[in-house]
Amino acid sequence: MLFEPAAQFILDKIDKELPETFYYHNLAHTRDVCAAAIRIGRSEKITEQEMRVLLIAACYHDSGFLRIAIGHETESCNLARENLPRFGYSIEEIEQICGMIMATRIPQTPHNKLEQILADADLDYLGRDDFFEIGDKIYHELGLKNRHEWNRLQLKFLEGHKYFTQTTLNLRGPKKLANLERVRALLQ
Repeated sequence: MLFEPAAQFILDKIDKELPETFYYHNLAHTRDVCAAAIRIGRSEKITEQEMRVLLIAACYHDSGFLRIAIGHETESCNLARENLPRFGYSIEEIEQICGMIMATRIPQTPHNKLEQILADADLDYLGRDDFFEIGDKIYHELGLKNRHEWNRLQLKFLEGHKYFTQTTLNLRGPKKLANLERVRALLQ
């Protein structure tokens, strides 16, 4: 399996082909998810082999936006299935990668440790200081015009979300709760 060329292939594709109207689901988000996946994966003590597969899943997880917005996770899997064999990935590895990608679909439903790590990495920002800055990118990407309605959506999302790994619960849980309280305050 050729990790670096496989990762670079899809990162270049996202960088060059994704429309500029994707203010959030873009190369910066993909890189952010990769960084979070590395941090969580190391803390959760996954193997080097698992880390390589996890990072390819992180690189591909939103690549489906190149083709479609609604249902992009399925398209991300299609892109992985179309492209990863040429980089030496086996059918089993590709299906493992697709399992991780599909675990990021909302509502998140991870079934194993690697899927939990990618699900947590994808929504890492919920428990960070840049939560509102990233939220603004999503707001603009969705083309919304009503901040009050956006805050109600944010509140509902935060209330329904849960992190899966102990690493993320410890690292991001407290700030996520603080962000939830800030959104509640904006609605009062």
